[in-house]
Amino acid sequence: MGRNVLKSSVENASFSIIFQVFFRCITFVLNAYIIRTVGQEILGIMNVRLLLLESTILFLSKEPILKACLTNTSSRNWAQVINQIWLSVPISIVINILLVYVWIYVLTPIEDKYLHQYILGCYAVALSCIVEQMSQVVVLVSQNFCFVRLKVILDTLYVVSRTIIFVYYVETDPDYPLNAFSLAQIISGVILCLAYYCFFIWYIPALNKAKERKQQESKDKNDSKEAKTIFSDMADFPFTSFWQLFPGIMDNTENMLDTKLCLLTVSFLKQSVVKQVLTEGERYVMTISPVLTFSQQSMYDIVNNLGSLAARFIFRPIEESAYFYFTQMIKRDVVLKNQKEKNISESAEVLSQLCKIVVTIGLLVVTFGQAYSYSFLFLYGGYKLVENNLSVILLRFHSFAIVLLAINGVTEGYVFATMNNQQLDRYNYIMVIFSISFLIISYLFTYIFGPVGFILANCINMTARIVHSLRFISKQYKETKYRPLEGLVPGKKFFLALLISGIATRLSEMYILQKSLIIHIGVGAVFFFITISIWALDNVVILRLALDKFKERRSSLKVD
Repeated sequence: MGRNVLKSSVENASFSIIFQVFFRCITFVLNAYIIRTVGQEILGIMNVRLLLLESTILFLSKEPILKACLTNTSSRNWAQVINQIWLSVPISIVINILLVYVWIYVLTPIEDKYLHQYILGCYAVALSCIVEQMSQVVVLVSQNFCFVRLKVILDTLYVVSRTIIFVYYVETDPDYPLNAFSLAQIISGVILCLAYYCFFIWYIPALNKAKERKQQESKDKNDSKEAKTIFSDMADFPFTSFWQLFPGIMDNTENMLDTKLCLLTVSFLKQSVVKQVLTEGERYVMTISPVLTFSQQSMYDIVNNLGSLAARFIFRPIEESAYFYFTQMIKRDVVLKNQKEKNISESAEVLSQLCKIVVTIGLLVVTFGQAYSYSFLFLYGGYKLVENNLSVILLRFHSFAIVLLAINGVTEGYVFATMNNQQLDRYNYIMVIFSISFLIISYLFTYIFGPVGFILANCINMTARIVHSLRFISKQYKETKYRPLEGLVPGKKFFLALLISGIATRLSEMYILQKSLIIHIGVGAVFFFITISIWALDNVVILRLALDKFKERRSSLKVD
């Protein structure tokens, strides 16, 4: 039960990256299966319209409360935290009623042949969101007490079960693919919820027995100091009964809800609305305004997912784990220079190294993405996917967006984790301006540039958000000796290697690709290895630290 926050955050990021790779591999294979089995139009309805409904419900009802409840839980009243997190269920029900009505009766109508299935899909998404909200209390406890493997295992179970159920029902009745989607959403959500609760039904009694056994052993030895050592880790876990995970059960001498926690939730709610618009803005534009057909939407979605591989596999897990780490290390309501020197030093170093890593990955994607977008799309979807050069252009533009996405994820994650309530409220107004600007720019750019306009609008908004985050971090560390943002500046040798690699691979695409795809890929592999080697030579300290942590991890596993 020991909570090493940094170690658990790194472990969570590592497992999450592996899970994201696994999940996206399944998604890409499933998308290809859907296109070949039921067509691109169905894929557009599912991946854009219905999954946007799910994303909107969860962001509004889950995200604010979960983020607020994760903040500095060691000093919280757990009875109040449990009551607070359960509020997401009735909130979700209200939001479901409003949004399902909008999705069915207000948005651009669906073709008659899919209308009945689409309506069922909307209700299924709403029901699955309510089920997911009922599991948020156990998700919160799991994340707070660093049950990393549990989260990865159960998330994997959820993805696999949803995929198997969907494919089974499509194969059984291919004329009703949206019904298969609906059943897969509900059944997999119930499986995930029950799995989480079953774990704690087993875990809490098992932990109680372990406490009793250790206590008896300590009494036999008559050594109070040893007893304190033994119970130091176990005592952190506040629940002695499974039923305490439900509202109103735990002993509580204070109010039912924490006022500060409620105010923090409201701040995160404002932030979540704006962030959702910024994150899913292009889908909202496609959904509200008939800019693209469902077939075009599905094509854009496929290229968008392919172009966001690095973001989904690496940057998002890093951002989530970094957010949790910084919330535990930096206090929101205390000026940075007045906090523990150890926490400031470690946080600054972690932020600097995270910036260096994500910028490195982003620049690699930009450099090699220009010359290998065509090759990548050809290998993924064949001639059909690349016969229209638009898909190649989209992927190349995505590579530039990935650099901005990488920087924004880490810096904004730090900002959200360390802002106090007043700062969050002020930033919410700024985010509103970003959101409105983003929607307007997306709409205009789409009519001018086509689907590329979505990417250009994203780049403009991410740049604005990055500038704000950099100003906040610079101001926060101004009166300290630490400069974590220096990690954003790549080394000169590495930058020169990127420049040479970019030119060489583009020349290879122009003159070698037409003759041999394999040789073209080989050229890229050679220059990629050279570039990575130069970066490694400039960052021996980071690699040595990573190697030491890996050896430490292996030795601890052997001891276990």
